[in-house]
Amino acid sequence: MRPDTTDAITAHAPTHRPGAARLARRLLATLAMAGCLAGLVGCSSTSTPTSAIDANRADQVVVKKSQRKLELHNNGRVIREYRVALGGAPDGHKYREGDQRTPIGDYRLNWRNPNSNFYKSIHISYPSERDRMLSRAMGYTNPGGMIMIHGLPNYIQSEALRQQYANRDWTQGCIAVQNHEMDEIWQMVHDGTPIKILP
Repeated sequence: MRPDTTDAITAHAPTHRPGAARLARRLLATLAMAGCLAGLVGCSSTSTPTSAIDANRADQVVVKKSQRKLELHNNGRVIREYRVALGGAPDGHKYREGDQRTPIGDYRLNWRNPNSNFYKSIHISYPSERDRMLSRAMGYTNPGGMIMIHGLPNYIQSEALRQQYANRDWTQGCIAVQNHEMDEIWQMVHDGTPIKILP
């Protein structure tokens, strides 16, 4: 039977030097500890990072239309909250082009435009196939589309006018925030993030 490593080391240690076996055991323990630490480092490099960047990244967006509120969530907690403006007829689900409604349901933020007519925009994946079917069932031929989260119109330069836009619904069905808020959302929300829009 092959001796274990500790026995092999101590067996070859000179017997005329006191403490040689103890030294060999210490060396073995140190090497084992170094191996454990290396293993821990290796594991942490392949696991999900828990950096401050990830803690400030939204893994879900929730819009509460009746409260005019957009929330960024991370791991089930609200990490940011914004007041939003909606369309001129915001109540209910969107069924057709031009109804000035924001859809209700579960979608994805699937692409973005840094050069849109409104200060930055992130696209919501409306209409789904279900939305198209509902629209047709209600007699409409076009369920609408191009629903975005965006900032203010680019032509607005006056701070006083910006504030007027902050306190009323003015979009055609999109979800609008102030420009500095859009900058924050732009950084914290990645393409592919789910968005839940509630009544």
